[in-house]
Amino acid sequence: MCGIDPKIIVHWLNVNPKIRLVKQKKRAFGNERIKAIKEEVEKLLRTDYIRPVQYPEWLANVVLVPKPNGKWRMCIDFTDLNKACPKDSYLLPRIDTLIDSMSGCELMSFLDAFQGYNQIRLARDDQEKTSFVIDQGIFCYNVMPFGLKNAGATYQRLVNNMFRE
Repeated sequence: MCGIDPKIIVHWLNVNPKIRLVKQKKRAFGNERIKAIKEEVEKLLRTDYIRPVQYPEWLANVVLVPKPNGKWRMCIDFTDLNKACPKDSYLLPRIDTLIDSMSGCELMSFLDAFQGYNQIRLARDDQEKTSFVIDQGIFCYNVMPFGLKNAGATYQRLVNNMFRE
């Protein structure tokens, strides 16, 4: 699998062991949504972003959100898992500070890190905590998915490390 070398950064969940494990019951979906979920899961399997799991301790549901183009965006409801994770207090940049720092610059460029979150590995011991259930089975993430509480802080830490002055 491609992505950021785990020696540089890995996302850890740091789940509080005193919090009760939650296994959400599988939601029912209509045929159109089942097809959209199946297609997305097949794509995630091909890219090695997810893998099958048999006995997860945590289990989340899929949520489908309509896109403007009429298709569906597959999201995972990590609400219960996020409640069990303490907040990472890593400072995220303020947009007004970033804009002010550009004052007087003659040239400015923007970079878009293609699937940036998915380039960061999830710690092996935490992968099965991201398990989700669908009609085709139970899967977990190998990479940092959207929706995890401290994913933004981990991503910003990586960006700051890569572009430090």
